[in-house]
Amino acid sequence: MLGILLGSIAIVLLLATLIARIHLHWWWIRSFEFPRLQIACLALITWLLAAIFVEPGPWLWVALLTSGITLLFQIYYILPWTPLWPVQVKAAKSNDSDKTITLLIANVLTPNRQAQALIDMIKQHQPDIVLTLESDQWWQDQLDPALAEQWPHSVKIPLDNLYGMHLYSHLELSNTSVEWLIQDDIPSIHTRVTLANGDSIRFYALHPRPPAPSESEKSLWRDAELLLVGKKIHEDPQATLVAGDLNDVAWSRTTRLFCRVGGMLDPRRGRGLFSTFHAKYPVLRWPLDHIFVTEHFTLVGMQRLSYFGSDHFPILATFCYRPSRQDEHETPEADAEERSEASETIQEGKTEKQET
Repeated sequence: MLGILLGSIAIVLLLATLIARIHLHWWWIRSFEFPRLQIACLALITWLLAAIFVEPGPWLWVALLTSGITLLFQIYYILPWTPLWPVQVKAAKSNDSDKTITLLIANVLTPNRQAQALIDMIKQHQPDIVLTLESDQWWQDQLDPALAEQWPHSVKIPLDNLYGMHLYSHLELSNTSVEWLIQDDIPSIHTRVTLANGDSIRFYALHPRPPAPSESEKSLWRDAELLLVGKKIHEDPQATLVAGDLNDVAWSRTTRLFCRVGGMLDPRRGRGLFSTFHAKYPVLRWPLDHIFVTEHFTLVGMQRLSYFGSDHFPILATFCYRPSRQDEHETPEADAEERSEASETIQEGKTEKQET
């Protein structure tokens, strides 16, 4: 009986793993890309229980084989985001303060009222840029008086639809625009940031809608927004940072395609998952909040910050602008087929209307 149970569980886990490889935008398919670590752990537990407690027979081999295949599949996707893998963004050799930029990214959860905890965190870490997601007028009223003096440059988009965002900067901003790339209720911030040494870099802040029953029946519009930004970066290559709650995991097909299309690097590769969501449920946690950089940057440090009442943890990262070291990076690059796929997805996202 135990053999049948474990064999059945192993088959379900393998099916979940294979479904995630289907190239369709439906939310229930894309959702299987998220819990790779959880599925890997379940597959390992299933394999161990079968090996120890199940007597020899057909169901033992079903359990061992299918759970083993599942585990290998999931490790293939997860391993690059562990210290067992080479880092993608090189470590900074020196910390020249006039060439560094520190970002604090926080999805505040609109109904969360623990604003002071976030403000205290900001003042403790003194980032150059603070980006909040899901921030509405109430959050703006709390943040403005607390941050205006030290972070005087700002972009404010208070919305009640869970897609408001606020950018507060100690560094000067220029050529700033708020753009609605794919959907007319989902904003993004596009700006230039002047570092202390006078160098100017490009910065994108994003928060696309997730594929979920209550949000969107497809991942199409999220995918299109990410790929559109990646295409913009490719067409005008320069030092760029992209940050936000992308509502996608680091190892998903879309995120990896975005990195190849835009030539973007992930500072977590070779360092750790830095999972930010869900803050309240440790067993259901994955990396949704991201900071991607071009090859012009090295990493000084990166950390996940403490709980402040949101369903997301904030993330803090410091980068050093070092264009002289860009040849040290292995920048991902899309082939012609991938660029064509990206263009098709962008066009579909612009023309197809969301039903839910």
